[in-house]
Order: sequence, then structure tokens, then C-alpha cells
Amino acid sequence: MAARIWIHRLFAGGFPSSNPMCLPFPTPAGSLTGMLRLAAALGLAFALAPTALSAATIPDVSNALFSTESNSGPDLRLEIEISPAALDKLRDYQWNRAEPDLPRENVPAQIREGGILYTNVLLHLKGSAGSFRPVDDKPAFTLQFDKAEAGQRFHGLQKIHLNNSVQDSSYASEIVCRELFLSAGIPTPRATLARVSLNGRLLGLYVLVEGWNKQFLKRHFANTHGNLWDGGFVRDISTPLAVNSGDQPADRSALDRLVEAAGETNLNRRLARLDTVLDLDRFLTFSAMESLLVHWDGYTMNRNNYRVFHDLDSGKLVFLPHGLDQMFGQWRTRPDHPITPPLRGLVGRAILQTPEGRKRYLARMSQLFTNVFRAEAMQGRVEQIAAQAQRMLEGSPNERQRQQRFTAALADRIRLREQSVREQLAEATAPLRFETNGVARLTRWNSKTDFGNPAFDRLHSPFEVLQITAPGSASYGSWRRTVLLEPGHYRLEGRVKTEALVFGPGVARGGVTLRISGDRNAPMQPQLSQWTAVSCDFTTGGLEDVELVCELRASQGWVWFREDSLRLIRLSAGGPTAAPAPAASRAP
Repeated sequence: MAARIWIHRLFAGGFPSSNPMCLPFPTPAGSLTGMLRLAAALGLAFALAPTALSAATIPDVSNALFSTESNSGPDLRLEIEISPAALDKLRDYQWNRAEPDLPRENVPAQIREGGILYTNVLLHLKGSAGSFRPVDDKPAFTLQFDKAEAGQRFHGLQKIHLNNSVQDSSYASEIVCRELFLSAGIPTPRATLARVSLNGRLLGLYVLVEGWNKQFLKRHFANTHGNLWDGGFVRDISTPLAVNSGDQPADRSALDRLVEAAGETNLNRRLARLDTVLDLDRFLTFSAMESLLVHWDGYTMNRNNYRVFHDLDSGKLVFLPHGLDQMFGQWRTRPDHPITPPLRGLVGRAILQTPEGRKRYLARMSQLFTNVFRAEAMQGRVEQIAAQAQRMLEGSPNERQRQQRFTAALADRIRLREQSVREQLAEATAPLRFETNGVARLTRWNSKTDFGNPAFDRLHSPFEVLQITAPGSASYGSWRRTVLLEPGHYRLEGRVKTEALVFGPGVARGGVTLRISGDRNAPMQPQLSQWTAVSCDFTTGGLEDVELVCELRASQGWVWFREDSLRLIRLSAGGPTAAPAPAASRAP
């Protein structure tokens, strides 16, 4: 065991400073002579010729931490110890939606892992809207092992994150989806499981994730001097972004060039301009994977949970995924989510607005669906992670039962997603067809619960009606239909009727409306006692997937939408005149 730890430290490049045998070593990191002298001093033998050991042959000890080759895997148990004063500093921090970029103060900590003690580890709280928990709950952490203790590594890593997985009690989504992105050729931090305690208080099971830093970048890029930008909380690349690493953090000229290329109004030239600054081929894979896995809270669909790296060797920007805990149709989506969803991310929208970009995106998705999205293998990997999670949750019967339920739900969503993608790929290329009078009748509406417990029904007498009921508590519900539209100006219209609507506590902007997804300012109708025509005008700047919405927000009452009256009218055709606006913006 001792020899294993010392070998681990030798190749990791650092030692826990609490070990009495760990003394400062003057040998430069990576020096062959120094390594062999150190090995000899420890009485360890290397069956290597002096010329055989090089940077290319030195093993990456972190690979064992994230191994997928066996069902056992390492059962990590981490004991975090921090002082009362440091604990008070952590209590002072609360994530605030109004100020999401408030600095998070690092505090010193000690980390015990079996017989190993890591000292002078810098720790701060992590998480945002859905995942942040205060330190006295089940907090998520970022740990930096070498910032205050030079050369110290955790299984070869300088930095790790401990995600509390409060939005995914299967504990498998992050791990599986990161492995899928890696299989698709997208650089992605790896993940595994860890059982964590804080000052003797068991916090439970966590997902341990490789940190964002130059060490991570070196695994995927030859040149790591470029900036690595953090997308922050619901921000696009056109806004100021923090820099995780990079030699010129104040230089955002590459991002600015990408914004300009995305705003190219000539659709025939846009892709070529994007390709000068963006790794376009890799972005097509990135965006197709986000849609395949239904990463509704990622860059393409929500301008959230992403990083952008400037690869100075190619001169191009590379998008990287983050926050992969609500996938395959969880939370705000379903497994049958469109494979060409309405996009909020500037870059993805700019690409799919072009006919060639959309064609290449769908071709890439088809390739990934065949070669990477293998439902049976994915479900097997979920079961493998679940077995490890069950073992590590021993002694916590309620958590084990919850983990089993979430695992079964995840496996089922994967199965349903595969079925849906297979069906959608067969019919994803045709824009909505309009009659000669410029009208398209709209059918095949799907219900969606946005908040609370709305009920949905289809009535068939004397005509087809889509019904939504608010049962007595704040409920937001909608009927939705996604259509592919060519550039132009459009009007969504239909006849609507309500009865006994009540807007109690928890209902913001109550009423009914017709709108498009992403339009936060659609006028709400509080009561419509007779069948009333309601409409919504909007504009598309290129080929766009637009989600049409028939919505109710109330605590009690009913609304009916006459399905035979729901139609889309093409007011005029036309291409983009400016940079892509937020997906299909309302006309003034």
C-alpha cells in the first residue's frame, strides 16, 4: 500500500505535505534523473531504460480514478475538515440570481482519503440556480489542491469539483453524458462517484468532476495558452465572460470576431465566415450531442453551462459542455424533445438558420445517433454506476431507494429518447408547408407542464378542442408544436375561451395567450368568456425551428383552444437584415 501511494505521488508530481517523509525535492517536474533518484531513495525498482521514460510514456494516474473497465471502480470516501472561522465565511455566501457573479471566497481545508491527508486545500462553494445549497445543507464544492501547496495532487489532479447531484439522484447522468461527449470527440471533464463528509457530518454521495484548468486542457490540446472562458449564468458569448485560464485574459477579440461572423446577413457567406474563427466541425458535433441528450440547460438551448476555449494552434474557438445532470428529457423537457429545438445560443442559431448548416447538423446527428447514442450500452453503463452507488450508499436506506427510482427513470428516458430520435430523423428536413393563400393549419400539438399540476385533455364535440385545467393551485401549462420556418414574418392565431379563471398566490402574469417559446412579454388575457380570436406576430431571420405555444397561467379554472382554428399565416417572406435576434422575436 505504501509503495502504491508513493508511486502515485511520483507520477502525479506532488505529495500530501502532512506525510513526514514528504520533503521539498529540488528536481524539476518531469526530470527523468530526478524521478529515478527519488525512486531509488524509496527502494523502488523501475524496469525501464533511462531513455524509455518520457513525457509521452509517463502514465496519467488520474485515468484509474475515472476507469470504466470494471464494475467495481474506486469507492472514494472523502472527509473534508475546515475550521469554525472558515465555516462562518462559507455561511456568508449565498448564490443570488440578481448577482450571479459575486466572488466566492476560498477557505483552507484538509481532505482525508483513507490514510492520505491533503493539507492547505483551497475550497469554495459552487452551484447556481438549481444546484446551489448552503454549507449547512448539502453544498457543492470546488477544491484546488496545488494553489496553496505547490505540487500537491489528488489522484494526479490539481483541481476537482464535488457536485451535490441534487437535481439527479441517480448520480449517473453526469458520468454517462460526459463519457458520451468524449466518445463523440468533444473535450469534456471526466466524472466518478465519491462519498463525502464535512467536519464529521455525512453529506452523502457526490459526483466528483475533473476541474477546468490548463491541466485539463493539456489532455486535449497541444497549446494551452489560449483563453478558456466560463459561460456564466445564462450568458451568451456577446456578453462579458470570466476567464478560467489563459495567458491573455483581457483579450476577447476571438469572441468578438465570432459574434460578428454569426451576424453575417448573407446566409450564403455566413458559414464560411464562422469557419474562420470557430471549429465548425466540432461545434456541429457539440450542438448535435446537446440535442441528442436533451441538454436543455446547455449552450445551444439556454446559453448556459458551457466553456469556450481558444485553440491558438488552429486559431479557432471550441465549445465545451458543462452541467450534464438533467438530461434525456428531465425537468423542463421530455424524451420526445425536438432534435431541432428552438435555439437561444447565438452561434447554434446562426448556423441552423442557413440551409447548408442545417443539412450538416442533421447529417452529424444521424452519424452520432448510429455511432455514439447506443441505448443498450448506455443503459448498461447506468446499471454499472448504479451498482457502485448502491454499494457506497450502504447504511442510507432512503437514499438507496431514491437512487433506484431515479436510475430506473433515467434508463427509461434513454429508451424513449432513442425511439423519438429515430422517428424524428426521418422527417426533420422539410419546412412547414403553406397553402397558396399563405395559411398552414396546425395539428399534432403536445401538452407540457411548465409549473405546478395543470391537467390536459382533448375534447371532440362539437369540434376539436385542446383543454387545460388549473386544479386549485398555481399551475402553468401549455400545448406546443414545433415547426421549421423559412425567413419571413408570421402570425399565429386561434380562437380561445376561458371559464372561472382565478389567479392566486404564486401566479405571475396570469391569464392565457398564444406566443412563441422564448417570448417573455406576450400579452396575457385574464378572462375570455366567449370564443375570442387571439394572435401573435413574429419574425424569423433564417431557417428556424420555432416552438408555438398555447398557454394558461392560473391557480383555478379552464381554458379551451379550438384546434381547428389554430393556424400560422405567412405575412411576408424575407431574409435576415441584422444579427440573429433572440429566437424568432416578436414583431413590435
